[in-house]
Amino acid sequence: MFKFTTLYRKVDDENLLEEFFSSTHLPIAEQLPNLVKREVCRISHKPGGASRFLLMFELYFESEESFQDAIRTPVGIQLIQALQPWAEKKIITWFYSESFEEDG
Repeated sequence: MFKFTTLYRKVDDENLLEEFFSSTHLPIAEQLPNLVKREVCRISHKPGGASRFLLMFELYFESEESFQDAIRTPVGIQLIQALQPWAEKKIITWFYSESFEEDG
């Protein structure tokens, strides 16, 4: 599997961040072709105290190629354009990764 992960940092106006996630990020992401699974994690804390992160959103694809195909579509371009200003302000961090599951 291949993942596109977005981490949202805590900010003073968390309602603004929640509104963006719920009304823009999530609905656009759900339209991406080749999307296998999505996962939302609300971050409560880290070991030893409060976390500087609020939310993690992971989008799963069968392969990097299927992700690249999805992100090149009009919906994919719309998603990146919506996220870009938040990334430039360092409110979100995004990254790509290979995802593995192990039985055990």
